[in-house]
Amino acid sequence: MAKLYSKRKLAPKKMLPKKETIRLILQYSCALSIVKVGNINFDLIAN
Repeated sequence: MAKLYSKRKLAPKKMLPKKETIRLILQYSCALSIVKVGNINFDLIAN
């Protein structure tokens, strides 16, 4: 009835991102530019 928590669990599978996720992040980072004017930062995304 009682669970034994001392047993070793199997190692989890490595989580790898999909190619679409990598492509989206790279495209977003290429389109993003940050302009600093005085103490203010402007984030500009070129579509």
